[in-house]
Amino acid sequence: MGIKLNKVAKAAKKYKHILIIMRHAKAEPFGGKDDLERELTDKGLKQAKTVGKGIEALGLKPDQISCSAATRTRQTLDRMLKIFGDDPIVDYRINLYDGGVQAVFDELAHVKPKQRVFMIVGHEPTVSIASQWIASADSDAERLDLLNLGLSPASLVIFGSDKPFDEWQVHSGDLLAVINVKDFD
Repeated sequence: MGIKLNKVAKAAKKYKHILIIMRHAKAEPFGGKDDLERELTDKGLKQAKTVGKGIEALGLKPDQISCSAATRTRQTLDRMLKIFGDDPIVDYRINLYDGGVQAVFDELAHVKPKQRVFMIVGHEPTVSIASQWIASADSDAERLDLLNLGLSPASLVIFGSDKPFDEWQVHSGDLLAVINVKDFD
């Protein structure tokens, strides 16, 4: 299923608020280190850069970003910030590592209404489960099915709504796209 990125960008322009939920890029395997300290592989570093450029090309550079405090998510975001620049407000949160789906909703509750694009960088299975909960009931079934499979490294989900983020609840966002890093190539 090829995704037409220009259609995603066009659809996103129709909304006052855009949420991007991303899984960190490819990390080193379990073992040897504490899970919190696992780092990105060389492939993961390249993936993060590719996704950053892709988000910018979509015209969706975030105004604010909440990122898990785990090493691999911070490294993912650091690569993307080289593209986004210093403009996004960035917060690192341990609860996005160990707080589950509720942590995602907690982050939404603290976004200022003036922010148009908010991004969360986190982990599986939290990012795909939270995305399923956020997706509106009339979301495209094929996109929802992709979320049921979980997100591969460096994949992201894009939602739109005219409600400010602090009003988002379960099924508040229109699911605009599920994008794999390869879609940006």
